[in-house]
Amino acid sequence: MLAYRHAFHAGNHADVLKHLILSEVLRHMVEKDKPITIVDTHAGAGAYSLTEGYAVKQGEFEQGIAKLWKREDAPDAIKRYLKVVRQFNGGGNRKWPELKAYPGSPMVSQLLMRPEDRLHLYELHPTDHKLLEATMAGHANVRVRKSDGFAGLKAELPPPSRRGLVLIDPPYEIKSDYSAVLTCVREALKRFPQAVILVWIPQVRLIESADLPKRLQASATAAPRGWLHARLTVQQADPQGFGLMGSHMFLYNAPFGLYDDLQVALPWLTEQLAQYPGASHELRHYAP
Repeated sequence: MLAYRHAFHAGNHADVLKHLILSEVLRHMVEKDKPITIVDTHAGAGAYSLTEGYAVKQGEFEQGIAKLWKREDAPDAIKRYLKVVRQFNGGGNRKWPELKAYPGSPMVSQLLMRPEDRLHLYELHPTDHKLLEATMAGHANVRVRKSDGFAGLKAELPPPSRRGLVLIDPPYEIKSDYSAVLTCVREALKRFPQAVILVWIPQVRLIESADLPKRLQASATAAPRGWLHARLTVQQADPQGFGLMGSHMFLYNAPFGLYDDLQVALPWLTEQLAQYPGASHELRHYAP
């Protein structure tokens, strides 16, 4: 079991990998004229304080985003990601504002999307849903639903513009989340093979965690532009075998150029976020 409530882990190494890739995918997608529909199946609260509340209790951001903050020597892809976080912190004309808050996936998407794009957010947790509604209030092209994102995705695909990005990022609090992700992905590709789908997977000591990337790869035959798999491992499990060692991002139909950017970004990121000598990364892709 992994109790992955977003608020406790905001800005940690898993968020860095996830939001680096999300921001780069969106950067590529908004270069084309057609509007995009973005669906976030497990949106969380949307934004998180790094000065009070849950994130401070764990302090995981100190081994994540805080280690990268103000790094002028970062690869270009990471600089672009840091620019999004800086903008969320009221960057304005200041090069490096104080790091007080961290944007969740909904805010990363909102900061990068255009007025003609649409963002559809699903969140079942009552507290997070209420916070999400408040965070996204005032954005006319954002819709927030208190319902199951796995089930809701069926009605979203294919989007009217035939351009869609899906982020599947459940808490994996129960083992059945792993099989639910696989079922959801298969259904999404059946409905809309061209969808750009991003799946976040925790790296923990569970068979389900180790197997899911392999099972997702086996399902990639329906994706016309193939798949991409990125892994970042930066810490060891505790003596009992528990803990988030790292994370995976598995993508279907990744934009052209993303692999090249990550080839540069991931080695640097591994070095900066390593918490033990065995820290490592992996990057593989297949394009038919």
